[in-house]
Amino acid sequence: MRYIVIGAGAVGGSLGGRLHESGRDVVLVARGEHAAVLRADGLRFTTPEGTRQVRIPVAGGPEDVELRPDDVLVLAVKTQHTADALARWARRPVAGGGTAGEVLPLLCAQNGVENERLALRLFRRVYGVCVVLPAAFLRPGAVTAACGPYTGVLVLGGYPDGADDTVRAVAADLEDSVFRAPVVPDVMRFKYTKLLGNLAQTVEALCGPVAPGSAAAELAARARAEGTAVLKAAGTGFAEAAELAALREGAVEPQPVPDGERALGSTWQSLARGAGSVEADYINGEFVLLGRLHSVPTPVNETLLSLANAAAEQGRTPGSTSAEEILSLL
Repeated sequence: MRYIVIGAGAVGGSLGGRLHESGRDVVLVARGEHAAVLRADGLRFTTPEGTRQVRIPVAGGPEDVELRPDDVLVLAVKTQHTADALARWARRPVAGGGTAGEVLPLLCAQNGVENERLALRLFRRVYGVCVVLPAAFLRPGAVTAACGPYTGVLVLGGYPDGADDTVRAVAADLEDSVFRAPVVPDVMRFKYTKLLGNLAQTVEALCGPVAPGSAAAELAARARAEGTAVLKAAGTGFAEAAELAALREGAVEPQPVPDGERALGSTWQSLARGAGSVEADYINGEFVLLGRLHSVPTPVNETLLSLANAAAEQGRTPGSTSAEEILSLL
């Protein structure tokens, strides 16, 4: 199989880098300055083993790739960019007949639960990936994945449920590429659990590290309590946090890295890069939506959603908002 990784940031760059180093055929899809640096110098990939320049073929978009029937599309963009990416790739022809949407498998290696729903409108073969992969992407051409002995845990399964030979083959390649990659019949249970955990990322992006006993920790706990109440009201199943933690414990732990860049979560990184948008509409916003559908108040997540979007639009630096001030608003 050849892996077309659409979005070569922290997650996509780590996936592509590790798969390439294990001998798999990989194409990274990137835009702008990031793509230019990747083409000129390769991916500056830092892991506990060290830093190296990894030369991987780079495409700017679907027009640069002749799709083959053995291709696997790995979607690793932020959710706010998913609809555009899906539209650009779904109708591309595949050698031997059919389009990407008709014949190729698509893996959603992303936060949130909206990506798979969007994908299934255009792709017949959609797979969910619950991503537990602490990594940093703060400047063009450079990705740091600082955990070991595994780079991350990637829980895979069919969408909306089930599993097949394709996802098992992908999991085998990932297991051979320094990942733990269990295949489960109910991957969305894990993705909802990860989504609850992602609520703390919005708080840390606004307020800085969520230290135990701090106002930021109180804010994150209140957001998570709202989210849990919403999922229960909606009848949406989710795994216990301990299930996901057990997959990570002793397998994905922070390790010393020689000269890599440390960072907080993906929303913090979006603000740090001045990306102009964050994923909060599909993290906090998912619980706001479900709350409105099932008559459950979500004032904490509504407030965090509004503040995160404003911070991105105004170009504010991460950690520049007081958690105490947000609590006082509530």
